[in-house]
Amino acid sequence: MVRWIGAALVVGLLVLGFVAWKRSVQPAQQSAAPPAAGASSGMPPADGSSPDELTPDAALAATGIQWKVPGGWRVGGPHPMRLATYYVGGPEPSTTGQCTVFHFGPGMGGSVDDNIERWAGQFEGSPNYARRVLTAHGLKVTRVEIDGTYLAPDSQMQSQGKRPGWKLLGAIVEGPQGAVFFKLVGPADVIGPATKDFDGLIASFEKR
Repeated sequence: MVRWIGAALVVGLLVLGFVAWKRSVQPAQQSAAPPAAGASSGMPPADGSSPDELTPDAALAATGIQWKVPGGWRVGGPHPMRLATYYVGGPEPSTTGQCTVFHFGPGMGGSVDDNIERWAGQFEGSPNYARRVLTAHGLKVTRVEIDGTYLAPDSQMQSQGKRPGWKLLGAIVEGPQGAVFFKLVGPADVIGPATKDFDGLIASFEKR
């Protein structure tokens, strides 16, 4: 009986050794998962996913344009529906301006006129606004400037309270993958000094 047990142990050890040897000589298989759709090419995924489902870099690349963030502007964290958020001025709400960036894709987001009227409607009495068309590296840009009492609408377009003495600088870039919207708004004494930086932002627009 002892001899049979010893023989079985020897055979078992030989089998285990053979299996280990076979694994060592076989080539390793690739186990890395493929990149998410749109993550490497910078284009919207083919399954119709929204920009919120893209990685931040892919969502920016999907606009078809690029720009330089002015020095001193602070980059905000991710936010639903927004492509990017930047902050200017001081740390307190009363001394801070916010620049939000949106992109909805080709043919989406409404016309230039519709968006300018919507921005004006976010001020009490829908005040008059200054509007001019510029060209930055072959891209058509409509620049808007509005002053007045801002109604601070939320995502449901409900006013969060009146903000007298506020100012809005807007830029709508007609990019190859649809319009990209830049809206800088805040107290006039914060946005006024940031006008030069905003115009520098516009001048930096170019196709990818």
